[in-house]
Amino acid sequence: MLDPQKFLKSIRNQGVEFTAGVPDSLLKDFCSVMTDEGSDIIAANEGGAIALAMGHHLATGKIPLVYMQNSGFGNCVNPLTSLADSDVYSIPMLLMIGWRGEPGVKDEPQHVKQGRISEELLQTMEINYAVLSDDESEAQNQLASAFETMNQSKAPYALLVKKGIFDKYKLQTKVENPYTINREEVIDWMLQKMEEEAVVVSTTGKSSREVFEIRAKHNMGHGKDFLTVGGMGHASQIALGIALSKKNRPVYCLDGDGATIMHMGAGAIIGNQPSKNYKHILINNGCHESVGGQATVGFAIDFQKIAEASGYKQTWLVTNMDELPEAWDLFQNTEGPVLIEIRTTEASRADLGRPTTTPVQNKEAFMKNLSRNDR
Repeated sequence: MLDPQKFLKSIRNQGVEFTAGVPDSLLKDFCSVMTDEGSDIIAANEGGAIALAMGHHLATGKIPLVYMQNSGFGNCVNPLTSLADSDVYSIPMLLMIGWRGEPGVKDEPQHVKQGRISEELLQTMEINYAVLSDDESEAQNQLASAFETMNQSKAPYALLVKKGIFDKYKLQTKVENPYTINREEVIDWMLQKMEEEAVVVSTTGKSSREVFEIRAKHNMGHGKDFLTVGGMGHASQIALGIALSKKNRPVYCLDGDGATIMHMGAGAIIGNQPSKNYKHILINNGCHESVGGQATVGFAIDFQKIAEASGYKQTWLVTNMDELPEAWDLFQNTEGPVLIEIRTTEASRADLGRPTTTPVQNKEAFMKNLSRNDR
């Protein structure tokens, strides 16, 4: 295994000053080292990280580092092929990509396809790459070869990082979080308050896992929920597509701060559609909890003003459970699109499970539920 501190130092010794990306569970120890350094930018999305890195190179001539999970690599295809590519602006940058769904390694369904095609995708895009070794000496050789290649080709180079490559490193920098609401408890409360005919589209990460377990705990069934297990940041638009097509059903989007920030332009589309049945719930814990707890800018921005400027009819902010009943009553009974932001702790159960149904089973049960009330 590689010491993440030593490996980052080796990258720094190659002249890399700038790092940006989106945290990944396979890279969380390495990402935590960068966070503790205090010089890293956690980008809104992976494509944005590529653009940030390009700006740094244009300003300094130096090679930057961009990190991500392979599931988010799709966000990079456009800026990598139409800007950074050697056929266009020829921008060298080191890409560190967590290899979720690596063939032969058990993983969640949403990672299987991306894992299987990760190498093929890099080859198709003509990006030179190596699968990072867990042997320190070999990894140093790979790093040296990567920088030699980038300096010659003036193009991106990728390191695919398998599960378990890095030694454990405990993040020292903590998100300043004064809030006391527990996310799972408040989701439980809200699910029991929703209308009988309401449906829920829940975002990527622990929120969807909690929705599934809460429904099971109360024997509520799973047909009312679409679990957006992949495609981070797209739950709100999936929910909008449903709301516009099923105007007789209340549609609740259960979103997160990191996911909302990732594709924030979605809010402008939501706010400018005739979606009276659209209810947007934003659970804001100020961090990328599922992949290591690195901070988002969720506590530094005003989601209410953004939503209102985007055309939402009304918004509410809840910072403790005492405020929730009154705000929820107004939220639930106000014509949409409307948004309620609930600020929570980053804590979750250590024994939190995962959905026991497949994505296809989830889809079929959800579609069956939606078809029940066709007029």
